[in-house]
Amino acid sequence: MNENRNNALPRLNEPAPDFKAKTTMGERKLIDYRGRWLLFFSHPSGFTPVCTSEFVSFAKAFGRFQELNCDLLGLSIDSNSAHLAWIRNIKEKFGVDIPFPIVEDIMMKVASAYGMVMPGASDTSTVRTTFIIDPDGIMRAIICYPINNGRSIDEFLRLLQAIQVSDKHKVVTPEGWKPGDRVIVPPPNTADAVEARSREGYDCVDWYYCQRDLK
Repeated sequence: MNENRNNALPRLNEPAPDFKAKTTMGERKLIDYRGRWLLFFSHPSGFTPVCTSEFVSFAKAFGRFQELNCDLLGLSIDSNSAHLAWIRNIKEKFGVDIPFPIVEDIMMKVASAYGMVMPGASDTSTVRTTFIIDPDGIMRAIICYPINNGRSIDEFLRLLQAIQVSDKHKVVTPEGWKPGDRVIVPPPNTADAVEARSREGYDCVDWYYCQRDLK
């Protein structure tokens, strides 16, 4: 880990900070997820209502993430034994198994490397930070929520799908894009290409803002 970057958020499109940590499913390292997408998220503490609601929703959506070649990994500065007790409590109270590991980070090494504790925070609790890391270990998205407000798991699924579509088809996605919606294609680079585009069935607001359905 780069000591100079401790307590600062990683940068997009750069390698995500490496780590090795104890989890509820054994030791995990960032390299373990190479070849798959990873949604890595922090939470302030176990046994709290907001965090519990998020973990129940993450667990219920786990299969949908797996279909997108994406694993889930949680983290808090609680101990592994506290995490295990919390998982058991969720199973007893809600009938939901947590199918992904939770990182123990008592010494805050991973939280510091990923900038999960905001400057000026009143305590050392991690905020609700979520990272999307691609199969090459590159940071692709960072989303921060305040401690008091729960995340939208559906939005993470939508964003992950949007990033994957952009990567695969070399397009960008408009506001609120969902799978099946039209995408925005790159602008043409020559006058002939501009003329050709007008005859190719694109839905164009302008020559540089054209949408199409994915084939």
